Amino acid sequence: MLGDHPIYPVFLSTDLAAAREFYHDRLGLEIISESPASIDFRSGSTRFNVNLSETGTADTQTKAGWEVEDLRAEVAELRERGVELQEYDMPGLKTVDGIFDAGFALIAWVIDPGGNALAILQRKT
Repeated sequence: MLGDHPIYPVFLSTDLAAAREFYHDRLGLEIISESPASIDFRSGSTRFNVNLSETGTADTQTKAGWEVEDLRAEVAELRERGVELQEYDMPGLKTVDGIFDAGFALIAWVIDPGGNALAILQRKT
């Protein structure tokens, strides 16, 4: 069954050079393979693809996320690398210094150059 196998997310981007710079240079992810049409990255034991698209992403919902042990340390490192964290101030979702306290977890979001929203989450124990 599919539940026995890893999932392989695919994100869309209208600018692969910008996606490469974001994921490899800023987030520090390993490039597994690269072609003019797509780039495969490794993050931990998983991999994902950024695929060249004429239209890009139209949806603003979170596409994927990382679960980390120390969100504040990850956020600090991302900022040092020039990554902008999203700030939200709306009913039910207000970040403080880029971090949202969801009760069960602390969450931060970044947006890649293709408009894909990515979460970074630290579960509370």
